[in-house]
Amino acid sequence: MHITNFIRHHFRHFNAAALVDAADGYNKHLADGGKMMITLAGAMSTAELGIQLAELIRQDKVQIISCTGANLEEDIFNLVAHDFYERVPHYRDLTAADEQALLARHMNRVTDTCIPEEEAMRRLEHSVLKFWEKADKAGESYFPHEFFYQILLSGELEQYYQIDPKNSWMLAAAEKNLPIICPGWEDSTLGNIYAGHVMTGDVKNVHTMRTGIQYMMYLADWYTQNATEESKVGFFQIGGGIAGDFPICVVPMLHQDLQRHEVPLWGYFCQISDSTTSYGSYSGAVPNEKITWGKLGEKTPKYIIESDATIVAPLVFAIVLGQ
Repeated sequence: MHITNFIRHHFRHFNAAALVDAADGYNKHLADGGKMMITLAGAMSTAELGIQLAELIRQDKVQIISCTGANLEEDIFNLVAHDFYERVPHYRDLTAADEQALLARHMNRVTDTCIPEEEAMRRLEHSVLKFWEKADKAGESYFPHEFFYQILLSGELEQYYQIDPKNSWMLAAAEKNLPIICPGWEDSTLGNIYAGHVMTGDVKNVHTMRTGIQYMMYLADWYTQNATEESKVGFFQIGGGIAGDFPICVVPMLHQDLQRHEVPLWGYFCQISDSTTSYGSYSGAVPNEKITWGKLGEKTPKYIIESDATIVAPLVFAIVLGQ
């Protein structure tokens, strides 16, 4: 427990202390029989958060994930094309001409990391299209994460693996058949590619891909079946945006629209965020604001760590994993 011991000795005040409190609250929630949802915004998969998240999945310390379409696909991009990625540590100094030169080499930049289009995006497109077309011809429909699970479990991408597969959180999730919620999947590279293949007629039925409203219905049923007073579901939010905003609303939806009043509120809440509490920012709203929307209760354990998630999340997860 070298990392945990270091954190406990040095992280004593302010955001550092909030980090420890949140991690301890996470562990207590699980020890009390609770379940945990983790939500991933931003580019957490490109930040290689999968190194820790995959282990959380294997150790049953997360029971459901909500994430953007980008985080679904970018974990697999990294799995099959890691050696072709390029870091640009001086990205703050890039000129418009420098950016144009990256585009000419088909290198798509995410802050200091460039994702190679041909080796990552087009390689995965070639595989996923076969699964889309197969389902389409059979009159079947699946969620985006289910298509990815089919591809990963088929083994056809193994020849391209360029990282230790134990560091892919999507592969760990596929092996566990972990529930995933992916709102707004259309706002992703493969979402755009899917739309293109529907428009060209490669995929005949746009509904071969199940998306947002169906995801909310799926989550509503999952939450109803899994959240009880003895085993509440916690909410660990990394960043803001739709990955967090969408799933947290399932509780007021269950209470107000479906009259399932016996379903408990979220039993734990933590957000890692660098948003400020101003200008109507939902991502920057303090946890207590969620009480007024029927998402959290007055006594729900609540934590907010105002910092960089790429630094903070691995440290919280280290404590949860006892590292």
